Amino acid sequence: MKRRFPQMSELRSLMQFEAINFDRRATRLAKAADVWDLRTIAKRRTPTAAFDYVDGAAQRELTYRRSRDAFDAVELIPRILHGTAEVDLSTSIAGGRSALPFGIAPTGFTRFMHAEGETGAVRAAAAAGIPFSLSTMGTRSLEEVAEAAPGSRRWFQLYLWKDREKSRALLERAQLAGYDTLLVTVDTPVAGQRLRDVRNGMVIPPKLNLKTVLDASYRPEWWFNFLSTDSLKFASLSNSATDLPTLINSMFDPTLSFADLEWIRSIWPGKLIVKGVLTTEDARKSVLAGADGLVVSNHGGRQLDRAPVSLLALPMIRAEVGPDIEIMLDSGIMSGSDIVAGLCAGADFVLIGRAYLYGLMAGGERGVARVIELLAEEIRVNMQLMGAASISDLGPELLRMRHGA
Repeated sequence: MKRRFPQMSELRSLMQFEAINFDRRATRLAKAADVWDLRTIAKRRTPTAAFDYVDGAAQRELTYRRSRDAFDAVELIPRILHGTAEVDLSTSIAGGRSALPFGIAPTGFTRFMHAEGETGAVRAAAAAGIPFSLSTMGTRSLEEVAEAAPGSRRWFQLYLWKDREKSRALLERAQLAGYDTLLVTVDTPVAGQRLRDVRNGMVIPPKLNLKTVLDASYRPEWWFNFLSTDSLKFASLSNSATDLPTLINSMFDPTLSFADLEWIRSIWPGKLIVKGVLTTEDARKSVLAGADGLVVSNHGGRQLDRAPVSLLALPMIRAEVGPDIEIMLDSGIMSGSDIVAGLCAGADFVLIGRAYLYGLMAGGERGVARVIELLAEEIRVNMQLMGAASISDLGPELLRMRHGA
């Protein structure tokens, strides 16, 4: 092999030094190649109690792990020579358009993860043209979220209270504030046993003791934001502040029945979606009670451990209700490939919970925007490799579950 002295002209072309970016948040987020990277950043920057509230599940967390195993077992089928240079990621859901086939799921305690909370998330969703769902357990009120992003598409998630008049008042407020779709969560008659939260003493507002102070001391940005913003509260629940199991078990109704769903249907004028369906019988009864659509969900494994896996229940529920009832998939989604798998398996739309919260913890509103950006690009690349030019091209013929999933 002949050698020669390096040529300066050749070296000069290789020297491409990037300018120093003093925006540390932007630099941090740009380095994340996927949602799992954002989870790593979130864990480093967020106190243990807040991170574990997002990351954890019920009891032994079997349902959550099995959900991830099911997504990992999926095979997406590539089709060659289909000419898909341009991909349309937009879709129609619950009577409106979404620029992407996924939206933000309702989550509680959100400002505990990052001070920007629901405000940052709804703004990121609005910028991306996707729906944002506000939880009954939200830490910003219906009105505050509406004011933060007036042009956004907003959904409201309801836990039915024992006091029906308070539930009615919440629905009236949601309608007045421009929420067009109601998600009625039906899988939480009582709080699931989330053992990480028990061990961490998870309450709102968080208790300050030696353990929590030490845990937050090397996360100065979170600590500063917590101390310099208004106190945490369940903003739609008359500013209530308590631990989650106590609040759920004292206020929410374990006797909820399909008759109650019919009552909600009678007073809610917009789209009504039932969230937490995992069986064909419950799917059929929900539709008969007036549901416009369903969310096939095991609550991210956070309620009944050993519950069915949402992705595996989805095809049976689709077969039961037929093509005209809109179905969304929830629980365990961490990538664009997971979203594509859900769409192929029979979902019209997907909701992301943990995934967006990892982004929120990693970088506030910009972190949520980064999650949306990463997922959108992953969906786009997957669809091009699968020969799908639009969401309607994704069907069961492009998906296969590996043996043993």
